[in-house]
Amino acid sequence: MQEVYKPIFVSVIGNILLALLKIAVGLAYSSLALISDGVHSLSDVITSVIGFVGIKIASKPPDKSHPFGHSRFEPLFAFFIGLALFLVAYEIARDSITRLLAGISIEVNSIMLGVAVISILVKEAMTQYTLWIGKKLNNQILIADAYHHRSDVLSSLAVLAGLLLQEFGFTYGDALAGFIVALFIGKVAIEIILQNVNYLTGTSPPFEVCEKIKGTALSVENVLGVHDLRAHYLGPKLHVELHIEVPPNLTLKEAHDISEEVKKRIEELEEVERAFVHVDIKGVTK
Repeated sequence: MQEVYKPIFVSVIGNILLALLKIAVGLAYSSLALISDGVHSLSDVITSVIGFVGIKIASKPPDKSHPFGHSRFEPLFAFFIGLALFLVAYEIARDSITRLLAGISIEVNSIMLGVAVISILVKEAMTQYTLWIGKKLNNQILIADAYHHRSDVLSSLAVLAGLLLQEFGFTYGDALAGFIVALFIGKVAIEIILQNVNYLTGTSPPFEVCEKIKGTALSVENVLGVHDLRAHYLGPKLHVELHIEVPPNLTLKEAHDISEEVKKRIEELEEVERAFVHVDIKGVTK
């Protein structure tokens, strides 16, 4: 199995097992908090499947209809994961407000507390693993899915805090904790959505990245200047266009070789997928 798919597989299996455990215990002890948390875990199975499909499509090679590849499908699917995460935040906030207004209270026991603790530990382990692989491969779908796991950690923490507070007589502990967690989840969701909107709409990279690209081009021997540098995201990676200036005494082959070396070095940068280099003769062409 390819490394990029392993976190998705772990996510699906782990969330199914956690969902069954939380829903079973929730039904056994009439715990709306655990049942909701179990349904939340089931929703993660759906987003993980979406992520799997997105990675499969994004990894397809270029074809006639997508001559520059399918990399934009990666942030597209990550964008939908962000939307799903925002909807989860909305549902948790709505349920929390409903419980606050209704004054709903539940009976607490050690089994319920144990399930909440197990969920926190397992989901945090899944978060760290998925985030590590996602950053290693610079895969936006895995990174978005990792933060979705983190939302489950926060959700389970809210359940645990609410159960503990209600155990000590604070009736509204569960609802208050749930609402605070919903705000955190919503913040993460908005960040994921905005980041991937930038990737999808071809926004330019930060100034520091452009300077890094310019410096890389200037590091090639006989490159006297760089101008008209343009870069934009095509998916999570950059496509770069730039003009380089070379001495007027070079042969056509020498100028061509320099442009190829510039292209090679720029495409070796972590942020860049493809570079297009135009050669200008210093003092002659622009």
